[in-house]
Amino acid sequence: MSERSTAPGGLALVEALVNTLDIESGTDTLDTPEGRHHLAITEAGLAEARELREALRAALLAHAGHPPHRTVTPLGSLLARAPLYVAVDDHDGSARLTAADTDPLLSRVAAAVAEALVAGTWTRLKACEAGTCHWAYYDRSPAGRGRWCSMQVCGARAKMRRYRAKGP
Repeated sequence: MSERSTAPGGLALVEALVNTLDIESGTDTLDTPEGRHHLAITEAGLAEARELREALRAALLAHAGHPPHRTVTPLGSLLARAPLYVAVDDHDGSARLTAADTDPLLSRVAAAVAEALVAGTWTRLKACEAGTCHWAYYDRSPAGRGRWCSMQVCGARAKMRRYRAKGP
């Protein structure tokens, strides 16, 4: 739906996962082998990936100040299944958060969320307020108050609805 640039760092994974479902058309790229391969999701992990996707969408809607789109498993409960540890390189002393060997997708998402928390970018990843969209986007607006994935599509539709509702 969006023409915006991809979210930075590990948030690109979160954005890509949430955007595997096009709510307006009902198309789910996780239904295709290519869509699953792109995110390294196995057929066996498909139900868990969808559960994680919807929990992430609910969190991104909350970032934008909107209620959840439906009842979902809390994101914190899911991410608790993917513990992280600090890995330190013996040669140069650099450190990074690394996921323990659990569900690969869940572990990568947990690491991405932790990275974004440290960077202060987690709450900039939002879901479009349009009920037929809820597409994930990274809010690059200076004040961080973006509402739609695309001003040209979802934003224009919302403004047109408000204009028409005012009447003559």
